[in-house]
Amino acid sequence: MSEALRVPVNQLLAALPDSEYQRLVPHLEPVSLFLGQALYEPGEPIREVYFPARAMISLVSALADNSTTEIGLVGNEGIVGLPAFLGGDFTVNRAIVQIAGNAMKLDASVLKREFDRGGELQKRLLLYTQVLLTQISQISACKSRHRLEQQLARWLLLVRDCVGQDEFRLTQQFIAEMLGVRRASVTQLAGTFQRAGLIRYSRGQIAILNQSELEATACECYRLVRSESIRLLGTRPSS
Repeated sequence: MSEALRVPVNQLLAALPDSEYQRLVPHLEPVSLFLGQALYEPGEPIREVYFPARAMISLVSALADNSTTEIGLVGNEGIVGLPAFLGGDFTVNRAIVQIAGNAMKLDASVLKREFDRGGELQKRLLLYTQVLLTQISQISACKSRHRLEQQLARWLLLVRDCVGQDEFRLTQQFIAEMLGVRRASVTQLAGTFQRAGLIRYSRGQIAILNQSELEATACECYRLVRSESIRLLGTRPSS
């Protein structure tokens, strides 16, 4: 058995009792997810689910005019493919890899079978669903009520929590699409954050230099989402 399967990086898998995790091991497939990869498209049946380790996936709503906006983020705390165990079978949103990295892939039917056993996996999946719903609703409120600099700070912190590291590759164009704003606005704010010593940005590579000051710049949405994740899942962002 590979080291990756013995010691899962994904926090949801890592929290399972060994007996439940070992039932999944024969069906877990380590995969590498690449930037821009679409895991799901609207209306397509979900045949596999993904447990990210160092990858991050954006849940994106696409409108008729081809504009897009991000409604949720999934990292090493969770799972991509909730309808597989909730019974909906498909989603109306896209799931796009925003930060490349590794993950565990599992057949959706295997997940549903284990979910129906009613053990710790079921409990953890339902708690994570509540965490993700909290994040989605808070992101919606944030985009309608808070200043763009607060939104960008909140978003960068959530990205950091998802991948468990302070440096990651993201283009300004992609950030603008996820926040639903003009690229010029992101460019201006990124420059402001860099001059203030909050981040370093160069050639699409972002490094968070001062997390405490970035948290002070963010709105209450980040703290609410983070505290709810800790309360329900009992885990803190990995480092």
